[in-house]
Amino acid sequence: MSSPLPPLTPDGFRKSASAFASALTATPLPDLFGATDGKAVGTKVEGLFKEYLQARFDLEVGNAASGLDFPSIDTDLKVTSLRQPQSSCPFRAATQKIYGLGYHLLLIVYIKRDDQRERAAYLEIKHVVYIDKSRTGDFSLTKQIRDIVRQCEPGSGGREAAVEDLDALLEDRNLPLDEVSRRQLAGRLLDEPPEQGVLTISNALQWRLQYSRAVSTAVAGSAAPKVVDLRA
Repeated sequence: MSSPLPPLTPDGFRKSASAFASALTATPLPDLFGATDGKAVGTKVEGLFKEYLQARFDLEVGNAASGLDFPSIDTDLKVTSLRQPQSSCPFRAATQKIYGLGYHLLLIVYIKRDDQRERAAYLEIKHVVYIDKSRTGDFSLTKQIRDIVRQCEPGSGGREAAVEDLDALLEDRNLPLDEVSRRQLAGRLLDEPPEQGVLTISNALQWRLQYSRAVSTAVAGSAAPKVVDLRA
């Protein structure tokens, strides 16, 4: 009788992601030969990674319909091309742009090439970036908020002026909030400033996430251990 598989832990997940990336780089993928659709590549890599983990850990995987790819460790997987590292994610609340998406992200960033002789595609995995959920806010918006909070002078009038500035910033950035909710959020930001985000998040029916800054931050190591390149 085989011994039971261990449960998936965040540390085991990160180590496995790095090992998987190394193995995948050397794996021919005939069904992706000639494919130009990034979604097809992403679906293939997500499926292979889930199979890789399920062979080594006792875990339940999710899917797009149910929410996160790995709900037991509060993590979602995004597979994206280095040429245009971006994807979309569900819009749940305007505050996601400030306080983060509410879950950790694992980015697998690849360059695809087709081998004409083998009639197979190869994916060179350039980065495997883990982003703690506290850092999944929008870079420029969280930076501006933190700057305003940092400059707030204590004493009479200081807080009210800062709330006014924050409210004006949120309005200028077209955050999808009504006037009352926006004002309430401005007050909250002064008491609970966000951590510095590393994503670029565009307003839409779904958030549009861009990862170039997250990748460069991970490579630089300036936000470790919350934003790290597991391939480094």
